[in-house]
Amino acid sequence: MISTYFDFLKQNFKPFLNIFIRYNGVFILGFLGVSYLLVTGFVGALSISEGFATESDPTQYYVLVGFGTISFLLLFIITAIFNYSLAAAYVIRYEQNNGAEVEKVQVWEMVKENLGKIILFILLMMVLYIGVFIVGTVFSFIPVIGVLVYYLIVMGYTSWMGLSFMAMINENRDVIDAYSEGWKLLRTYFWKCIFSNLVIGILLGILMAVVLMIPGILTGIYVFHSINNEVDFFNSPLANIIWILSLSLLLILYTMYQALAQFVNGILYFSLHEETYNEATRKRIDEIGAGE
Repeated sequence: MISTYFDFLKQNFKPFLNIFIRYNGVFILGFLGVSYLLVTGFVGALSISEGFATESDPTQYYVLVGFGTISFLLLFIITAIFNYSLAAAYVIRYEQNNGAEVEKVQVWEMVKENLGKIILFILLMMVLYIGVFIVGTVFSFIPVIGVLVYYLIVMGYTSWMGLSFMAMINENRDVIDAYSEGWKLLRTYFWKCIFSNLVIGILLGILMAVVLMIPGILTGIYVFHSINNEVDFFNSPLANIIWILSLSLLLILYTMYQALAQFVNGILYFSLHEETYNEATRKRIDEIGAGE
């Protein structure tokens, strides 16, 4: 699974990145706006509390932070749902095209056709997450083993949602039926699902950390030299721009991470589906029979 995933990622990262940028342009601008609100509000409130500003009332900055936080949460949920759907639709179209190039329009059309079911699926997913979170939190109070059980439950939930979502879109199932199919696959191949998501999730996290290392180092160098030169961070336009761009980059990359993580369950779904139903094998046998 790990080898298959990274082979798929190597072949499809650039085409999917084009789709990601094409359909996330508005969201990227949104993240820039949210970052501006959060950075401006936080820096303004902090400058007053530390005595670096002549103003005495930080209320306007608290309002910016509050509005920015609410905007961030809404934007984060919308982009997570959207890119979760894009990734699933891309894998399905890739399979249907037998590895041929996937057109942007094909992916968007599939998401648009299933938009109603996607919204209902996500709403139920949030409700289920509340139950999973409560159960996991209860187990987490058990020393040592409880933490392991908590992460096991979370990984199982993540796999279940990913497999169910794929079944809903690929097989045109209704939402409840898709959850049932996802649960069946998870129960049958539990440890394969858990370890695939765990290992690939860790490797993706390392990959994202490496990507963030370059802007992180550049930002660190700027901060180091600014401190040595006694730059006023609170009143420096350049400093604010750097914080805004850094936060925006972090949010955008995390959104990309979510989409790449769904690829895991997309590939896992087709593997487990074939292992369970042998549809491709039966089709080849039928074709041989027809040829004779």
